[in-house]
Amino acid sequence: MLSSIFNRIVLIFQLLLVIIYIIFEEIIWEGVAKPIYEYIHSFKILQTIETKLQNFNNYIILFIFISLLLLVETFGLYAGVLFVSGHMILGLSLYIAKLPIAGFTFWLFRATEDKLMAFGWFAWLYNLIIRFMSWIKSTQIYGDTLKYSVKIKNYIKDFKSKYFQNRSSFIEKLKKLYNSIKESLKK
Repeated sequence: MLSSIFNRIVLIFQLLLVIIYIIFEEIIWEGVAKPIYEYIHSFKILQTIETKLQNFNNYIILFIFISLLLLVETFGLYAGVLFVSGHMILGLSLYIAKLPIAGFTFWLFRATEDKLMAFGWFAWLYNLIIRFMSWIKSTQIYGDTLKYSVKIKNYIKDFKSKYFQNRSSFIEKLKKLYNSIKESLKK
């Protein structure tokens, strides 16, 4: 009985972690943050800065990176607090405002990864996070949830293409209905 309850708690915890991971990985990273990172990375000036960063002291790089990371995470946590407290627009605005900073922070990490990994504790923590993410991806619940989310995404795409195309018969019928109601109200 007790092990059954424990197993259910672990399963709920896994499901929560998987959903959070999928939301951040699939929606926020792939849909928003990665394009921002790629846009930032395309700037010629940043490519020049990447070269110059190699001459910076490791501690300065670490200080800048951790400062930016803490700023981004603080924005994210505060945006969550705003969401929960009912200030949805303000929370969303803050979350959106943090995305370019997050993209820049990720760029800084990639540009100075060798300098950051020179700190043993940083490399250990980074590898711990990578192993944790790999563990999440290796769970059956992750695979099942990802398959289900792909089904939902495909259903939404099919629905959009069927009913909301430029020349969809459904949209045309709605437009005709709207125009006829509008004409009858004018009379």
